[in-house]
Amino acid sequence: MRIGLLGTGRIGSFHAGVLARHPAVEALVVADIDPARAAAVAGRTGAHAVTTATELFDAGVDAVVIASATSAHAELIGRAARACLPAFCEKPVALDLAGTLRALREAERAHSVLQLGFMRRFDAGYAAARAAVREGALGRLHTVRTVTSDPAPPPAAYLPLSGGLFRDCLIHDFDMVRWVTGREVVRVYAAGSDAGPAMFRTAGDVDTAAALLTLDDGTLVTATSTRCNGAGYDVRMELAGERDQIAVGVDDRTPLTSAEPNAPGAPADPWPGFLERFAPAYEAELDAFLRLVRGEAANPCDGREALSALRVAEACEVSRRERRPVELTEIPSA
Repeated sequence: MRIGLLGTGRIGSFHAGVLARHPAVEALVVADIDPARAAAVAGRTGAHAVTTATELFDAGVDAVVIASATSAHAELIGRAARACLPAFCEKPVALDLAGTLRALREAERAHSVLQLGFMRRFDAGYAAARAAVREGALGRLHTVRTVTSDPAPPPAAYLPLSGGLFRDCLIHDFDMVRWVTGREVVRVYAAGSDAGPAMFRTAGDVDTAAALLTLDDGTLVTATSTRCNGAGYDVRMELAGERDQIAVGVDDRTPLTSAEPNAPGAPADPWPGFLERFAPAYEAELDAFLRLVRGEAANPCDGREALSALRVAEACEVSRRERRPVELTEIPSA
């Protein structure tokens, strides 16, 4: 297959390496708003660099991988749909709910393939947790706790383009809550703090947030996130039931030190970031996309799945802003 990659920043560069090594990819064409960056990635991976998205769409590709800035996602999804090209797109679909709904409607009208990049669905720990819950190993699930903590804030220029902490970071947790438990969120209550670096206040964002979610079977979920976790990159999920409890993301690189006197000390090599922590999952999701394009597998995360997670993030943003519980029925779904 001949694959087009739009965006060669941090995650796009990683995807370029994965695609260039994949046995099903015969040729890789890359483009970026910064042509020099695309050329550098092409030089490292053996890809062919073009200077514009139009050139890439005209290059005879069989499918596209969208790893550009979030603000360009919806437009590129639409272009792929109009060109009848299967598309993989990093989350989110758009910066807001209205843009997401427009892009999904265009893809659905064209009957085009769209897979969204929720890579945690391909992580071994989350997959094992899903199996345990679905098989009843935990008994009745009553409590779920999730954590997503970045070791340092992103560049200030990124914040206005990110969609905010709920849409950019916690959306992964919201997707995992649905995917692992098989239940839907019906109500949220969320709060945030901008007490950290001033750039968050300037952007109207928060650097730390917490949300209480109620699922449709009464299970309670707490989800927390911060951009300022100096110990390292920390992503965990704990699931507690009447019979047992399990945790995802607890290993010898988890940046967490016990205060108990006989417990192990701080990890010698804590996870520094998301690419290192989820590298195998990122590779697996692109392999799944290529199998989807070849007609060998079903779509593991279509646009409607991504919309469901975004609606939870939107509800949390409304709750934070208006300081009240928000029912998911208040958030448009079509």
